Amino acid sequence: LRLFGLLLTSLAAWYLGYFVAAHVPQNTVSIAALRDIGKKPVLRAPAPKRQKCDHWSPCPPGNFAYRILSGGGKERRAKICFEDEQLVQGTERQTQILINIKLSFACSKSHWKQQVCFILDHSREMMDFIRNAPEGTLLLMATHDDGSTRLKNDAKNLVEELGSKEIKNIKFRSSWVFIAAKGFKLPDNIQKEKINHSDKTKNRYKGWPAEIQIEGCIPRNLI
Repeated sequence: LRLFGLLLTSLAAWYLGYFVAAHVPQNTVSIAALRDIGKKPVLRAPAPKRQKCDHWSPCPPGNFAYRILSGGGKERRAKICFEDEQLVQGTERQTQILINIKLSFACSKSHWKQQVCFILDHSREMMDFIRNAPEGTLLLMATHDDGSTRLKNDAKNLVEELGSKEIKNIKFRSSWVFIAAKGFKLPDNIQKEKINHSDKTKNRYKGWPAEIQIEGCIPRNLI
């Protein structure tokens, strides 16, 4: 009886093994895969999407994006971006002119699909440009090389009336950026102005301070 039971058990074990081998797919889990069970999966973040004017995060719907970067040294030119359009980004030839005759930039953006940009030399040109800009105009300004030598007090007063707190503090080769509105008020919580003075002990470039920038978002319904 015991022998019969042993034979019956062996037959059942053989049949079970045959059944498993016949019905389990050949590409079953490998030993290496079994070893990976329990390991934490590696999560890979998707590549960040590029935003307008290279912002880190997008502006809310219904907002304009802007970024203003001052010039730095001889090679790094000032840049003004609005709604992902480069309004000012001089060529090498323009950069040389900027260094030689010491210009400052100003750009007017009365409508987001239309822009008028000027490279200004004398204070009179700058004053006429600001005064002739229509109501509802954004004024974006940045210096390259030096924006103080030819900037007269009358011009500084006019920029100060636009809301600048640093225009009268600008010195030789100061890096300065500024955004202003004519005929309406910009939100209090956006970056409007920065300045960085030349300092021999701190300058990033020989004779020039590091470039500076401001960026932000402006509600479209203000313009």
